[in-house]
Amino acid sequence: MKILQVHNYYRSSAPSGEDAVARNERQLLEEHGVEVVRFEKFNDDIDKTTLPGRISLGLNTIWSRRSRAELLALLREVKPDLVHIHSVYPQMSPSVYAACTEAGVPVVHTLHNFRYVCPAALLQRKDHPCQECLGHWPWKALLHRCCRGSLAVTGALVGMICLMRLRGAFTREVNGFIAISEFARLRLVAGGLPAGLIEVKPNFLPQAPLAVAGERENYAVYLGRLTREKGVQTLIQAWHGVKGLSLKVIGAGALRPELEALAAQRDGDVQFLGAQDRDAVFALVGKAQFVVVPSECSETFGMVVIEAYACGTPVLVSRQGALVEIVVEGETGLSFEAGNAAELAAQANLLAADPELAREMGRKAREIYLEKFTRETNFTRLMEIYRKAQADLAFRAGAASARSSADPACATVNAVRQPAGPGRGA
Repeated sequence: MKILQVHNYYRSSAPSGEDAVARNERQLLEEHGVEVVRFEKFNDDIDKTTLPGRISLGLNTIWSRRSRAELLALLREVKPDLVHIHSVYPQMSPSVYAACTEAGVPVVHTLHNFRYVCPAALLQRKDHPCQECLGHWPWKALLHRCCRGSLAVTGALVGMICLMRLRGAFTREVNGFIAISEFARLRLVAGGLPAGLIEVKPNFLPQAPLAVAGERENYAVYLGRLTREKGVQTLIQAWHGVKGLSLKVIGAGALRPELEALAAQRDGDVQFLGAQDRDAVFALVGKAQFVVVPSECSETFGMVVIEAYACGTPVLVSRQGALVEIVVEGETGLSFEAGNAAELAAQANLLAADPELAREMGRKAREIYLEKFTRETNFTRLMEIYRKAQADLAFRAGAASARSSADPACATVNAVRQPAGPGRGA
C-alpha cells in the first residue's frame, strides 16, 4: 500500500501535538511495510513581515491554488492508494481536497482540533469553553475576533469554513474523517460535518514503558503547558488543601513566574521542574501516586492520561471535554468540576489517603492502555479506516456511473466518449 501524507507543520519555535501525531503515524505505517510519500509545508517558511505576505497567507488559508496544483502534480506522479491529511492550515487550505478528487484518490482527514466548525479551533474564547458557532454560520467569531484577537486572521478562517460549506466539500470530496475522541466526534457533527463519515481513532504513544514501576513515592504530578486554559492556577490554589503530598509540576509556559508566586503565597508543597525529556517524564510519572489533569478547556483527547495509564498510574481529571470519556470514574481515576479548587483538593486527599485504591486504579489503567492505546491497536484501526475510505470512493464512483447510465442524455454522451473498437467503427 502507498499512502500520501499531507501536513502543514507549525513553527519549530511552537511545536504542536499535531506535528508529533503526523510523524508518529508515518513511522508506524513505515514499520508495517506501508510506503509513505509526504506533501508538506512548514510555517517557518511564512513571510509575515510584509503586507503582501500577510495578504497572500490570508488568501491561501481560504483557497490555495498553488497547493492544489502542487499536490495534483504529485498525485499524478506517485499514484498513491490513499491520501491521509493531518493539517492544511494555514498554507494549503482544503483546496487539496479538490486535487484528490480530480486525481480520483480517496481522502482521509484527521481532525486534530475543531477548526472546521470553530474558527478558533478550540471551542474556547477568553479562557472559557464556547460553542456559539456550532450549528451556525461562524459570523460571531468575527464579532469576537476569536483568532489571536485579529479580524483579518479570523476573517480568513471564517472564509475558509464558509467556502467549504458552500462547495459541499465535506460530503463530496472527503471519504473519511478521523476524530480522536467521541467527544470530538459529537462536537464536529453538531458543527455540521457528516456523521456517517467520521470515525473515532485515538492517538497512541510512540514509546511507552514495558512494565509498570514498583514502589510509589509521596507525590503527584502535573504534566503539560503552564497556560491559563490548562487549569494550573486552580491546581496550585487547591494544593494548599492537600495534606501530606507534594506536587511536581512538569512543563514550561508563560505562567510559570505567576504560578511560582501563587504557590509561595498559598504555602503548598509544590516543585516546578520545568520541561523534561520523555525518559524523565516516564520515571517521574511511574513513581507518582497519581497524575492531575485540571484542564478548563474542551480537550479533544488526553495524551497525558494515556502516558499515565502506560505507567500504571491513576489520574485525577477535570470533568471537561474528552477527559471524562477516557477516565473510568472510580476504576482508573477520579474527577472534579473544572475550576473547582475545593473539589480537586478533596479528591486528591481521597487518593492520597488510600494507597491500595490508587494501586488498583493503576493496574486497571495499565490494562486499558494495553487494550486500546498501543501501536499495534492503532495500526489495525487505521487500516480499517483506510479500507472504509477506499470502499466509499468505489461506491460513489459506482453510484455516479449508474446514474449516468440511467440518464439517456448521459448515456449518449458516454457512448460518444467511448474509443473506437471492434464493431464500433472509426
